[in-house]
Amino acid sequence: MIIERDLTPYIVFAEDPVLAGLGKINANKQRIVFVVDSHGILRGSLSDGDFRRWIIANPTASLDVSCITVANAEVQALPETATVADIAPLMGHNGVNHVPLVDDRGHLVAIAIDSAETLRIGSHEIGPGNPAFVIAEVGNNHNGSVDLAKKLVDLAVEANADAVKFQLRDMDALYRQRGAATGGEDLGVQYTLDLLRRFSLPAEQLFDVFDHARDAGITVMCTPWDAPSVAALADYGIPALKIASADLTNHELILDAAGRGLPLVLSTGMSRESEIVETVGLLRGQGAPFALLHCQSTYPAPYKDLNLAYLDRLAELGQSVVGYSGHERGWHVPVAAVARGAQIIEKHFTVDRSMEGNDHTVSLLPDEFGTMVAQIRDIELSMGSGDARVVSTGEQMNRVTLAKSLVAARPLTAGTVLTDGDVTVKSPGRGLQPNALPRLLGRTLTHDMAEGDFFFEGDLNDATPTGRPFSFRRPWGLPVRYHDFAVLAEQSNPDFLEFHFSYKDLDVDMDSFFTEKLPITFTTHLPDLFAGDFLVDLASTDPEIWERSISEVQRTIDVTRDLRRWFTADEDPIMVVTMGGFTKDKHIPREARAAKYQRITDALARLDVSGVRMAAQTLPPYPWLMGGQQFHNLFVDPRDTADWASSTGTALCFDASHTKLATNWLGIPFSQAVDLLAPHTIHLHLVDATGVDGEGVQVGEGDIDWAEFGAQLDALAPGKSFIPEIWQGHVNHGEGFWTALDRLEKWL
Repeated sequence: MIIERDLTPYIVFAEDPVLAGLGKINANKQRIVFVVDSHGILRGSLSDGDFRRWIIANPTASLDVSCITVANAEVQALPETATVADIAPLMGHNGVNHVPLVDDRGHLVAIAIDSAETLRIGSHEIGPGNPAFVIAEVGNNHNGSVDLAKKLVDLAVEANADAVKFQLRDMDALYRQRGAATGGEDLGVQYTLDLLRRFSLPAEQLFDVFDHARDAGITVMCTPWDAPSVAALADYGIPALKIASADLTNHELILDAAGRGLPLVLSTGMSRESEIVETVGLLRGQGAPFALLHCQSTYPAPYKDLNLAYLDRLAELGQSVVGYSGHERGWHVPVAAVARGAQIIEKHFTVDRSMEGNDHTVSLLPDEFGTMVAQIRDIELSMGSGDARVVSTGEQMNRVTLAKSLVAARPLTAGTVLTDGDVTVKSPGRGLQPNALPRLLGRTLTHDMAEGDFFFEGDLNDATPTGRPFSFRRPWGLPVRYHDFAVLAEQSNPDFLEFHFSYKDLDVDMDSFFTEKLPITFTTHLPDLFAGDFLVDLASTDPEIWERSISEVQRTIDVTRDLRRWFTADEDPIMVVTMGGFTKDKHIPREARAAKYQRITDALARLDVSGVRMAAQTLPPYPWLMGGQQFHNLFVDPRDTADWASSTGTALCFDASHTKLATNWLGIPFSQAVDLLAPHTIHLHLVDATGVDGEGVQVGEGDIDWAEFGAQLDALAPGKSFIPEIWQGHVNHGEGFWTALDRLEKWL
C-alpha cells in the first residue's frame, strides 16, 4: 500500500470538463481521479467506469460537461489519521484500490493506493519499472561517533546510495540482563553486548545524524530492535523501518511496527520458509506495506550458501517487492541479485574494514559502494523491456559495414524482369539484405543498373520517393560525396551541396569529379574517422593526439578552400567540425568541461581559417564511433555550448538529432536548447531522434515537435541554411533525403 501525498496527478476540479478528467486518468494510469472544489474539499471520484456508465445513459450528451456531473458523489473517505489497518478492509472490495484521506474539514490530503507490486519510501517508488533502491547499511559502523556517522552519510551520498540505514537499541529493554552484566551468556553474546554498549548511539544523537542525512538529501532508515526504539523512530518521523533478520519471528515487534503505518523492509536471514510465510500472513492481516529481503546471515557469507535463485520463491511467498541484503565479500553478488529481480539492495558500508566490529569485515568502502551502484545502474539499463528484438542504431551502422547486400550481377537495363542470374550477394550491407531475394526475383526493373549496383527497398515497390523542386524559407542543400553529388543534385534544386568527406576523399584528385563550375554554394564536413582509427579530438590533453587533430582539421580546411574553384558563389563556405571531447568509458564531471573547452579554443588559435567559416557541431551524449558507443562531454549541454560560442565567437552547426538526444538525456526542454543555441547558429543539420542515443531518425518519426521547432528557427535563426541529414538517406537514389524534404517543406 502507498500513501500518496503528491495529489496533482490524481485530482481535478469540480468544474473542469470531463475530458480533462479523462486525460488525467489516462496520464496517471490508475483509472481514477478525485474531484475537489476550489478549496480542495473532496466532492467525489471519477473513474473510467463512471464515465462509461454515464455516456451509455447519456449517448447524445456534450463532452463539455463538468467532472462533477459524471463523478460518483458517494465516494467513501477516511480521516487522514487512519492507520493502514483501518484502510486495508476497504481495499479490494467492489474493485476499490484507492481510498481518499481527508482532514477534519474534508480537504483531500492523501490517497491510499493498494499496490503490492510497489513500495513507497520517502520520495522513492520501489518496484517494477523503477530503479533498484540501494541502501548503505551503516548500522553501528560509526563505532559510537556522531562525527563518523555524519561522515558516512556524506560518503553514502557521494557513492550515489538511495538511502542510509542505522540501528537503534534500548539496551535495557532489549536484553535480559540490565546494566553491564553479561554473566551466564555465551561468548558470542558477551562479545556482541560489549560492542553494542560501547558503540551504540542513543536516540537523541542518532536523530542528529538523521537530520544531517535529510539536509544532505538522502533518505534515512533505521532498524529498531525493541518497542521503545519503534516508538522513538515513529515519533521522529522516520520514512520507513527495517526489521532485522533476527526479529522476523518477533511478532510482537512486527505488529508494533506495522501499526505505525510506516513501510517495512524485513530481512529473512536465519528463517525457515514456514516462518516467512507466517510473518507474511501477519503483515497482510495488518494491511502493512512491506518488502522482503533475501539474506544469508553469516559474516562473511559463503557464496555457495547465497542461493540467489530463492528471490523468485520469496516474491511468490510475499506477493511483494523483494530485494537482497548481502553479507558476502565484494559487490558482484548484489549486482547479480538485481539481474535476478531484486528491487532493493542493502550492503554494509564503512570507511575502514579493519575497525573493531564484525560488520566492518563484510562492508564495502565508499569507492567500492559507488562502483556497485554504477554497475547496478548498468545492469538495469541492460535488462531492457523484453519487447520484440529490434536493430539498435549502432547495429544499423555496423550492419551497413559488415553485412551483405543483393547487387546487380551484370549490367541491367530498365524493363528487365529479374532472374537468378541478374542478382548476386556482395558486401557491404547498404542495400537489400540477401533474404529479400525471393521478393526481388520476377520484378520488373525501373532503372538502369551497372554491375555491382545495390538493389534497395524501392526495387520491391511500385513507387518510391524521388527528388523534385522544393521551396523553403531558407537555403537548403544535400549531403553528398564526390562520387554521387551529380546524380543527387540533378533530381532537384538544392541551393548548395554539403560534402561529407571520408579521410580518403582528402587525398583524391577532386578535379576528376567536376567538368564545370557549379552555379551554387557548398559546405563541407570534417571526416568522422581518419587513417589508423584516429578520431579528431581538439580537447585532448595527449600532445600527440592534439597535434594530429590540429593537423587533420587544417588539412580539411585546405581542401575546402581548394574546392571553392569549382563553385561560382563568392561567400566563404561553411565547414562543419566535430571538435572532440569524447571519452570511452563514462562522462566527465561537469566542472571538468571548462578545461576541455579551453583546450579546443587553444587549438583553434593554431588554425588558418581564412576563406572558410568554421562551425562547431552540437553533439549527442552517446555517439556511435567506430562501431560502438562512446561518451561526448562537450557541445552536448546547450548551456555551456552557448557560453563557449559566445565567449570565442565561434559559430555553431545545430544538429537537431544530436541536441534532441542531449536534452532527453539532460531532462531539459528541447525548446530551451533552441533558445540558447539558435542565436549562435549559422548552419543546421535537420533530422529526428529517439531516446538518448537513437540518432539519424527520419523526420517526423522521432521525438522532435517539428512545428514548434520550425517556428523557433524562423524567429531565432532566420535564413540559416540546412541539410536533411537522415541516416543512409542517400541510398535508393536519395529516398531518405526526398522523404525528409517533403515533410520539412511545411515547417521551414
